[in-house]
Amino acid sequence: MDIILAVVITLAIAGPGAWFAATTYRKKTYEEKIGSAEDRSREIIDEALKVAETKKREALLEAKEENLKAKNELDREIKDRRAEVQRYERRVINKEENLDKKSEALEKREATIASKEENIKKRIQETELLHQKGLEELERISGYTSEQAKEFLLKSVEEDVKHDTAKMIKDLEAQAKDEADKKAKEYIVTAIQKCAADHVSECTISVVQLPSDEMKGRIIGREGRNIRTLETMTGVDLIIDDTPEAVVLSSFDPIRREVARIALEKLIVDGRIHPARIEEMVEKAQREVETTIREEGEAAVLEVGLQGIHPELIKLLGRMRYRTSYGQNVLRHSVEVAHICGLLASELGLDVRLAKRAGLLHDIGKAVDHEMEGSHVQLGADLCRKYHESNIVINAVEAHHGDVEPQSLIAVLVQAGDTISAARPGARRETIETYTNRLKQLEEITNSFKGVEKSFAIQAGREVRVMVVPEQVSDDDMVLMARDISKRIEAELEYPGQIKVNVIRESRVTDYAK
Repeated sequence: MDIILAVVITLAIAGPGAWFAATTYRKKTYEEKIGSAEDRSREIIDEALKVAETKKREALLEAKEENLKAKNELDREIKDRRAEVQRYERRVINKEENLDKKSEALEKREATIASKEENIKKRIQETELLHQKGLEELERISGYTSEQAKEFLLKSVEEDVKHDTAKMIKDLEAQAKDEADKKAKEYIVTAIQKCAADHVSECTISVVQLPSDEMKGRIIGREGRNIRTLETMTGVDLIIDDTPEAVVLSSFDPIRREVARIALEKLIVDGRIHPARIEEMVEKAQREVETTIREEGEAAVLEVGLQGIHPELIKLLGRMRYRTSYGQNVLRHSVEVAHICGLLASELGLDVRLAKRAGLLHDIGKAVDHEMEGSHVQLGADLCRKYHESNIVINAVEAHHGDVEPQSLIAVLVQAGDTISAARPGARRETIETYTNRLKQLEEITNSFKGVEKSFAIQAGREVRVMVVPEQVSDDDMVLMARDISKRIEAELEYPGQIKVNVIRESRVTDYAK
């Protein structure tokens, strides 16, 4: 107990002293730390000042460098501008010097030209005086005035030249006739080359309209199997290009082209396009076309009023519905010729039915001329013989283009009917207005020549006959006039085929016996 009390008393005496000592130590420690922190802060501030000073000096140096660089660039640009201005000044000075030189040269040239002009005027005056003296001397020697001598000379030269020209033209025509066959073939080939494109494009294609461009892909089919099947079955070329909503069918055979057109239209309406369906539709189209051919042939025979024609000839007549010649439907042309022949035969008291029969069958060869070799005249005559037509009809078919001599009046009527139908204005894509204008222009051109008494456009404008005054136009003049009229018609008119220019000079002498 005493020990504990002694410890407590000792602690009570020693406690304040320890607390003071600890407090003093702690204060001293804090003062040391504060002192070291102030020193550290002063060091940091000094370092910051040093860094700021360094940055300031670097910034000043960079600004000076930039300023110097900009100044150098400005000096260089000013120097370049000054050099360019000096070049322009030198060019202007050179141009001014050149202009001065040219001006001086022009002044000298003008002075030279003026002096030459004066000399030329003097020489012209001298030449005119000499020319006048020469004319007076010539008139004195010849006894003719200048106008009389000129007229005499021109007249003699004109007659010589006209005679020589007419003789030369006749010689050239004779030479041309010797080479006519060769030249004619060359001309025909050239004409075919020039005219074939338009005719083929119009007469060998058909256009089928499509509901949409998507249908083109269906017509072609996978890997082109549909279009190959259609082309193989019909023998027609299908052209599928960028033309919107349209397919072009191309073939020289009009019946095959019609079969392909009908089959394709049926396929488009049906919508099911595949090889088996294509074969089915092509067969249906062929049957439909054959029916149409038979009906058209029967209708033509019925329209003309004939009986007893072989069924195969009726079918061939129906095929001509799809055939054209110079834009004219051959079946309609044949029916028209039959009616014309019937009318002519009735006026002449001939067999009307036989004349109609010959007129209807005269172009029957055109139904097969694209399949068989030979002209439509020969093919038509062979078909008529094959199906036991009369000799009069066969001869009319053979003679309607003048290949053989007509042996009956009916053959002559067929020739006339064929010409009338073909020459009718509008039959071959020629309007009545164009036709009449062409005839009028033909007569105007021929009447404009000196010495023409009157002229007539005949043969539907294929020939023009020119009547001349014999006292004004000689035989030599006729040759030249025919050539001049032909050249002028070629230059001023557009016409199919050729136009024959026939110049007629007729001299009549009349006397009376008393």
